[in-house]
Amino acid sequence: MARKKTEKNKSDIPKEKLLAMHRAMLDIRNFDNKVNRLVKKGVVPGMTHFSIGEEAANVGAIAAIERGSDLITSNHRGHGQSIALGIDLNAMMAEIMGKATGTCKGKGGSMHIADLDGGNLGANGIVGGGMGMAIGAALTQKIKKTGKIVICFFGDGAVNEGTFHETLNLASVWKLPVIFYSINNMYGISTPISSVINIDYNYQRASAYGVPGHFIEDGNDLMAVYQKFAEIVQYVLEGNGPVLVESITYRWLGHSTSDPGKYRTKEEVDEWKKKDPIARFKDYILENKLATEEEVKSQETASEEAVEESVKFALSSPEPTLESAFEDIYAP
Repeated sequence: MARKKTEKNKSDIPKEKLLAMHRAMLDIRNFDNKVNRLVKKGVVPGMTHFSIGEEAANVGAIAAIERGSDLITSNHRGHGQSIALGIDLNAMMAEIMGKATGTCKGKGGSMHIADLDGGNLGANGIVGGGMGMAIGAALTQKIKKTGKIVICFFGDGAVNEGTFHETLNLASVWKLPVIFYSINNMYGISTPISSVINIDYNYQRASAYGVPGHFIEDGNDLMAVYQKFAEIVQYVLEGNGPVLVESITYRWLGHSTSDPGKYRTKEEVDEWKKKDPIARFKDYILENKLATEEEVKSQETASEEAVEESVKFALSSPEPTLESAFEDIYAP
């Protein structure tokens, strides 16, 4: 079956798709806000990294690929990517709470969420850890001629890792169907990216490896992200090889739940909150009469209810058995 092209023009995007993107951003925001509160209450153990503020950068990219067919590799801040790809919220919340009903049977937790059936090859606690898997998956698609592509998500903190340069170079040499996507929130933990690179932006490194580099100046503009990715996805599908793309966005919270974010000023954070991607997209669809107030309100309510339901599901789910520690250790 021929693959349907992703709509590049705003006027061609169906209303259902616009609302689905809006709902995905709401789910990311509500889910991560809820997990943040659960961590503070001691219900969720371990480290969590939130996608609050980066919703458009995640949803816009994934909306341009074919869900259930194309693949992604995620990074430590993978909640947004997982939800955008359509993961079951109940199973995801159970995974974060370490329950047996989680997507990885409670063994992965926040930084290692995977949903293989949905095309998510996994989040990763290692900086740049998904890049090797991404080009391996892309090589498989090329050899088997599946027509699928891979998006490799990573943060600005990964661009000085050796694996970034090695995998981008190899993907270029082999013309692999993979998109390297740097979501630049301007800080690698507490280190400003501007202090550790001697160029203006990461996408400019693409020329060193003979691949196109694309820049999304406003990663909080959902439509800008989506339209750029629609263009890039088509380029990769045509067999032209990999692409490096970078979007500029901002995380509202610290690097993780243990980070109070003292290296940023309140004024800086507040200024970025004025660029709230969800509020901006809501204004866009309402002002252009692409949806009604009632439809938007219904989505907001449904998202909040879905997240609350995921908490109930996770809390009522069983803990993994001791015996399960010895399962899923080796590949079949």
